[in-house]
Amino acid sequence: MQTPYSAHVLDPTEPGDNALLDELRADPDIEFLDAHDAQLASLRTLRPAPADELLSEGRRWAYYPWRRAVVAVLGPRGFQALRLDRNRNNITAAEQTTLSSLTIGVAGLSVGHVIAHTLAAQGLCGKLRLADFDRLELSNLNRVPATVFDLGINKAVVAARRIAEIDPYLPVEVLDAGLNAETLDEFVSGLDIAVEECDSLDIKALLRIAARDRQIPVLMATSDRGIVDVERFDREPGRPILHGLLGQLDIGLLPGMSSREKIPHVLRHLEAERLSPRTAASLVEIDRSLSTWPQLASDVIIGASAIAEAVRRIGLGEELRSGRSRVDVNWALNQIHEPDMRNRYETTLDDEPTTPQSLDGGPLEHLATAAMRAPSGGNTQPWQITIAKDAITVGIDPEYTSTMDLKFRGSAVALGAALLNIKIAAAKHHVLGPVTIADGDSVPLEATMRVSDGNDPALAHLYQSMLARESNRHHGVPKPLDATTITHLADAAQQHGARLQLVTQRDDITQAATILAAADRIRFLTPHLHREMISELRWPGDPDPDAGIDVRSLEFDPGEMAVLDVLRRPDVMAQLADWDAGSALGDDMRDRVLASSALAVVTVTGNDLRAYAVGGAAVEAVWITAQQHGFGVQPVSPVFLYAHTDAELEELSAPFAAELGELQREFNALTRLQAGESIALVLRLAVAPPASLPSRRSISRVRTSPPLSREPR
Repeated sequence: MQTPYSAHVLDPTEPGDNALLDELRADPDIEFLDAHDAQLASLRTLRPAPADELLSEGRRWAYYPWRRAVVAVLGPRGFQALRLDRNRNNITAAEQTTLSSLTIGVAGLSVGHVIAHTLAAQGLCGKLRLADFDRLELSNLNRVPATVFDLGINKAVVAARRIAEIDPYLPVEVLDAGLNAETLDEFVSGLDIAVEECDSLDIKALLRIAARDRQIPVLMATSDRGIVDVERFDREPGRPILHGLLGQLDIGLLPGMSSREKIPHVLRHLEAERLSPRTAASLVEIDRSLSTWPQLASDVIIGASAIAEAVRRIGLGEELRSGRSRVDVNWALNQIHEPDMRNRYETTLDDEPTTPQSLDGGPLEHLATAAMRAPSGGNTQPWQITIAKDAITVGIDPEYTSTMDLKFRGSAVALGAALLNIKIAAAKHHVLGPVTIADGDSVPLEATMRVSDGNDPALAHLYQSMLARESNRHHGVPKPLDATTITHLADAAQQHGARLQLVTQRDDITQAATILAAADRIRFLTPHLHREMISELRWPGDPDPDAGIDVRSLEFDPGEMAVLDVLRRPDVMAQLADWDAGSALGDDMRDRVLASSALAVVTVTGNDLRAYAVGGAAVEAVWITAQQHGFGVQPVSPVFLYAHTDAELEELSAPFAAELGELQREFNALTRLQAGESIALVLRLAVAPPASLPSRRSISRVRTSPPLSREPR
């Protein structure tokens, strides 16, 4: 049925509607506005792409009698999808569907006009019921977003028309007699939520009694210091109305009271001692220098925002308890302060050490310094280095493990790299001796080298290159590897008991980038993996700068550093995981891999810790060799790197275990992993400038037995 406040939506494929359209077109006073093609083009650009049934709904025409205009619009589903698309993901599509089932009543369409319009604009309901007996006056236009064209029209009708002009499909009912004893039942019947914004104290009371009897929650915004009242009669049907603030007042006496007689009760309800000075003083002046209490548009808008959030929470079953809150903008502005003027996104390196820490002393201290320079996942340095009178031992320290370091396999790789560094330094200082590797009494694995007068010119030749080895996180450029480089890299791995698989074809690198990006997304979205990853980062001024990864070494520009502030937040990651979203979380990894000349995959036979230690030595040798040939090297560690069983994938990330398993199978196939082999580490190689910042090392991981008299620096 056509009303003076709702749009008449016409489908030209329906004979009756088409005939009416012809009549309207024949009327020279009716204007037709057609931007349907632009709407359809915008609908096509949505992500994810809309279903075909939305795109094929066909054109509709919305006739607005009070405008004497007909407007072309999308079909109902396409219209809603496009109109509410900018709500996402503050309100998800699934949540939007849930909210569209709500029927909400708004009584009092001065303040209520803004509230009803906000609910409609945000898609927080599927049906609105508006009640007001009053007509719009010029004095209402200080807070009601109507126009002089609406003067003299019922306030509820004005609001309904404005809502129809943003959404012709949203059903709106109007009770232009307002709320009274005769219309109260009709208003509350079938409501999910009631919003009360009436001036009359007796109507406020009567509406709440009716809502309480039907267990309907009631919301109200009061235009003073952002007062918001929530009465959850749906959860507390025995709750006193208006929070019991009216005391023992006989509700039946309210209709006969003058405005002045009601003021004490209004003050009690509004908690007079907490009113703003201007509002409190104005209440004293009612019926004297003022005809009614003042209201400002800004206060009304704040109240509408609060009511909209309350409706969203109730509609989605989120926590919202009964009571009163204040959204006091004046108070907030009194707390204004200067933002932190330090640019925490600038990556200046002033006063930073240009070389890592080292130990002073004789050959054994040089060996310990070399061991400290070995790479480790997240620069955790998962070892304890012990200097004895005639030997040096490096053992895995279980204190520095992580979830991805399954059964200390990653730590064993670090230990193997440290052992090779010890041997290189020992060869340089002519103290190379025999090495033993064994399961320790209190550690998973340890290696000891006894000093002797041995020498190895080939190892000694690597000494300066070993000290210069660094993690280079510049993206770089993908310069192809020449045959000589490939041969030397493969030989370096083979000489230390491992095999090297180089991924150099662009299609293969693209596939690897996709796999590693997906694995990185899982690392971000798995709470304990994300927590451990972020804990590895060190910011300027960090109290523990000698381990972990200095954020400035990530080679991010200020914009990327700002993004990192979002990526480090667990609440953001939890939200993305809840939406099964976050594909952009792997973009940085994807971009880095795509900028690579090659991926160097170092593999060993076996999967025990000794095998991984062999792999660690080979990784260090390949890394040093790559730098000698002019390539920057960055380790890339997919979450699944050290997993061998389904149970270990579950341990890594139960929600994503199946996906991790599939990614691992794809990566193993791409890198031609052979039966019985394990991957020690994956390195990406690219031509890049030197790293901006050397990795720090923790001298506290080195001890002497017996203690040395000199102090390390």
